[in-house]
Amino acid sequence: MKSTNTKGFLLALIAASLWGISGTFGQFLFQQRGVSVEWMITVRMLISGAILLSIGAFGKNPDLWTVWKDKKDAIKLVLFGITGMLMVQYTYFAAIKHSNAATATVLQYVGPVIIAVYLAIKNKKIPRFIDFVAIAFAVLGTFILVTHGDMGRLNISSTALFFGIASAFALAIYTLQPIKLLNKYNSAVIIGWGMLIGGIAFSFVKAPWQAEGHWDTQAYLYTSFIVIFGTLIPFYFYLTAVQLIGGQKSSLLASGEPLSATIIAVLWLHVPFTYIDWIGSLLIISTIFLLRYETKKEKNLRLSGT
Repeated sequence: MKSTNTKGFLLALIAASLWGISGTFGQFLFQQRGVSVEWMITVRMLISGAILLSIGAFGKNPDLWTVWKDKKDAIKLVLFGITGMLMVQYTYFAAIKHSNAATATVLQYVGPVIIAVYLAIKNKKIPRFIDFVAIAFAVLGTFILVTHGDMGRLNISSTALFFGIASAFALAIYTLQPIKLLNKYNSAVIIGWGMLIGGIAFSFVKAPWQAEGHWDTQAYLYTSFIVIFGTLIPFYFYLTAVQLIGGQKSSLLASGEPLSATIIAVLWLHVPFTYIDWIGSLLIISTIFLLRYETKKEKNLRLSGT
C-alpha cells in the first residue's frame, strides 16, 4: 500500500513537472523560433492521440470502438475533443505566445475556482466559507499578476489576459465535461480519441505539413519533447496516478505545474518575475489547496457515501 502511494505521488509530480517544462519549451519555440501555435497544437494532438489510442487498444480491456456505438456518448466525445481537449491546449499555448509560460500557467489555475463556482450553482448549494476565501484569493491574485496593483495599466497584453482567462474556463470544461465518459470507458481511449478529434478539427486551421519558423536542432528537440514528454507521458502518468492515489490527491500534486513552469521560465528564459508576480501567483495556486480542504464532518460524510 505504501509503495503504491509512493508510486502514485511520484507519477503525479513528474506529470506536473513535465507539463511545466513543456510550457517553457513552447514559449521558446513561439517567441524565438517563430513556430506557429496552431501548427504545434495540431501536431501535438494528432501524434499523442494516435499513440494513446494504440496504448488503449493493447490494454487489459480494450474498448477502442465501443464508445462510438452509443450515439449520445459519441456526440459527447466529439464535443469533448473540440470544446474540451482542443480549447484547453490552444488557449494555454496562445497565452504563452502572447506573454510567457509562467504567467499563462498560473492564470490557467484559476480554473479550479471556476469549477467550484459552477458546481455550487448547479447543485444549488451555497459555497463554503473556505470557497469564498479561495475565490477572493483567485481574483486578488489575478489582479496583482496582470496589473502589479496599478488599475490604470496591464502588466501583460490584453490578448494574453484574454487567452489566459479563456484557458482557465477551458480547463474547467475539460475537467467536468468527460466525467461520465471516463467513468464508463477506458481513460486512455477517451483522452486519445479526444486528442485525435481535436487534432483533426484543427488540421483545417493549420495542416500538420504547413510548418513555419526557423528549424534547427533545438527546434526539433523541443518539439519532440512537447509531443512526447509534454503531452503523451504526463497524461499517461497522471491517469495512472489517479488510479493509484485518487483524483483529489493527484490534482493537488498537479499544482506543481505552475511552480515548475515559473521557476524554469525565470532561470532559463530569463522571464522577469518580480516579488509582486510571486505574490499574485502564490495567491492563485493556494486556491487549489483551499478548495481541497475538508472539515472532519465533510470527510466522514464523503467516506460514508452520504
